[in-house]
Amino acid sequence: MLRRIALTAAASAAALSAVPAAHADTGPLHLPQLFAKPAVEDQLRVAVTGTGDGRDGTYELECGPSGGTHPEPANACARLDELSANGRDPFAPSSPDSQCTMQYGGPATARVTGTWHGRPVDATYKRTDGCEISRWQGLIPVLPATGP
Repeated sequence: MLRRIALTAAASAAALSAVPAAHADTGPLHLPQLFAKPAVEDQLRVAVTGTGDGRDGTYELECGPSGGTHPEPANACARLDELSANGRDPFAPSSPDSQCTMQYGGPATARVTGTWHGRPVDATYKRTDGCEISRWQGLIPVLPATGP
């Protein structure tokens, strides 16, 4: 039993000695920060046109911590976290099998690009039928509340 403990300790010491000594970011124990989170985890660009109410433009949204030029970064990040629960994709398109009401919600369009939870995002939004209006409404406040 003592031999197993000694071998385990020796293997652990050998593994630690394999860590490069010139690593710049060492923690209080002088070990590399192997699991350090990046400063900003999620970065999105939200481009909105055709709202007709002065909210058109391109906004940067950063989450983890929230920030950027988006008018409501904390609320937008909280909404995306809520929509991402249980592994859901908050940017998923409408199902091709959806039966959508024939209604027009206005000329507003949006495109969201960037990274969310480590995955690339490139999603477009419009208000051309009931399904697309519902997708847009579900993403408020990431997208502005607009239309009838």
